[in-house]
Amino acid sequence: MKVSNPKKMAAYVAFFTAVITGLVEMIFIYSALERLLPIVITSILVVFAAVYFMVYYLLSEFIFQKINPIYKTINNLPTKNIRKELDKDNMIEDLNREVVDWAKGKTKEVEQLREMADYRREFLGNVSHEMKTPIFNVQGYILTLLDGGIDDPSINKLYLQRAERSINRLINIVGDLDTISRLDTGEMEIKFESFDIVELAREVLDLQDMRAQKQSVKLKLKNNFDKMIMVLADRKRIHEVLINLVINSIKYSSKNGVTTIDFHDMDDNVMVEVADNGVGIPHADLPRIFERFYRVDKSRSRNQGGTGLGLAIVKHIIEAHNQKINVRSTEKKGTSFTFTLKKWS
Repeated sequence: MKVSNPKKMAAYVAFFTAVITGLVEMIFIYSALERLLPIVITSILVVFAAVYFMVYYLLSEFIFQKINPIYKTINNLPTKNIRKELDKDNMIEDLNREVVDWAKGKTKEVEQLREMADYRREFLGNVSHEMKTPIFNVQGYILTLLDGGIDDPSINKLYLQRAERSINRLINIVGDLDTISRLDTGEMEIKFESFDIVELAREVLDLQDMRAQKQSVKLKLKNNFDKMIMVLADRKRIHEVLINLVINSIKYSSKNGVTTIDFHDMDDNVMVEVADNGVGIPHADLPRIFERFYRVDKSRSRNQGGTGLGLAIVKHIIEAHNQKINVRSTEKKGTSFTFTLKKWS
C-alpha cells in the first residue's frame, strides 16, 4: 500500500488507532455493549479525530523540516517563501519532481560546461596553430637575413617580401578575431539603414572579378533585376558578408565554375542566396562549417590565405541583424548559402 502524503498517512494511523480503541472498549464492556454502544462509537470518532489531526500536524512539520533545506537549496529561495511554494499535502511528490527536474538541469549544465571546455581547448589550439606558421616563417626569414642574407641581393628583397606576407596574415587573423570578439560582446553596433541590396551585390561581384578570373570562375547575378530591392540593415556589414561568401565560393569552385547571387521574396524579408557549382562540402562537415577556424580542406584554405574565420564572422553579423543563415551542399555539385534581411517598404 503506497502512502504519498501526510494527510493519507495521518488518516491511516487515526483509523487503525480508533479501531483498536473501539475493540478494546468492546472487550471490557462486552456485557453492557448494547447500552453503551453510542458512547463507544462517540469515543471511536473522538479518538480518530484527535489522532488524525495530531499525526497530520506532527508528520507535516517533521517532513517539512527535512524537505525545507533540500527545497531551499534546489530553488535558492529564502525560507519565508518556501511554505508558499510547497503544497503540504503533496510535499513528497513536489520535492521528487523538483529533484528530478533539478538533476536534469544540472546534468544538462554539466554537459554544456564540458562542451564549452572542449570548445575552448579546440579554439586555443586552432589559434595557436594558425598563428604559429606565419610567426615561424617571419622568424626564419629574419634569422636568414641576420646570418648574412641581408647582403645577398638575390634573397634579401625576396625574404623581406615573404616576411611581409606572413605579417599581413597575422594582421588579418588578429583583425578577424577582434571583429568576432566585438560581435560576441555587442560592442560592434549594427547601424541600420535602407539600401538597394541588388546594387550592393553588383558592387561585390565587380570587386571580386579579378580574383575570379585568376581562378577561371564566372561571377554573375542569377537573374536580371531591373528594380531595386530595398532592405533595412547595416550596409557595411552586409557588404562584408557578401565579400566573404563570394571569396569562399571562388576558393572552392572548380575550374570554369560559376558563382551566382540571387534574391527571393519572403514577404517581410528578402532571402539572399550565394551559390556555386564547385566541389561542395561533405555532409559530415556541414554542422561545423560556421565554427571558428574550422576548415573542410585545411591545406587548400591556408595556401589561399584564408584565416578560417570568414564564415564565423558572416554568421555573427547575420545573427546580429536577428536573421538566420543556412547552407546546403552536395559534394561535386556545389554549395548554396542563404540568409535573410528585413525588407524596407
